[in-house]
Amino acid sequence: MTRSGKSLILASLMAALLLVAVSVPRFTSAQEAKPAKGAAKGGANTGSGSVARGKYLVEDVAYCTNCHTPRAQNGEFDRTKWLLGGSLFFQPAQPVPNWPLVAPRIGGNPPATDEQMITLLTTGIWIDGKPLRAPMPPFHMTREDAQAVVAYLKSLNTGGNDTGGR
Repeated sequence: MTRSGKSLILASLMAALLLVAVSVPRFTSAQEAKPAKGAAKGGANTGSGSVARGKYLVEDVAYCTNCHTPRAQNGEFDRTKWLLGGSLFFQPAQPVPNWPLVAPRIGGNPPATDEQMITLLTTGIWIDGKPLRAPMPPFHMTREDAQAVVAYLKSLNTGGNDTGGR
């Protein structure tokens, strides 16, 4: 192999390593939530900043809407039943014991106390002391993020509609 060929291979290898080195921080911070526009800075968990942060976490990070909002016949979210629970629109490829058929209502009046919901979102453990069933991910949010999520969920006006269930 010629000297210029070796130099080209070495330069390509160095470029690839540089690309990996630059990309790793992005992959490791993929779960770090970015503050929503207008979100409060600092530790305040009250007011519209916390609700905005919770909305961002629910809708753009955790994608709670995918399971906890029913879909219309065309497959789009039914915005009139936002986060009010409903039938899961997917099933696992292989049988999963105890797979839920319905996602519970979480909007407006979540199905547990604020503290129980915060425990769920920070530990992945439900009020019965057991981990949640798949497909619910075992979240391990910070307490502040969990409080923001609860603030957002409670801010939703469900029009007195408490459909859905565990």
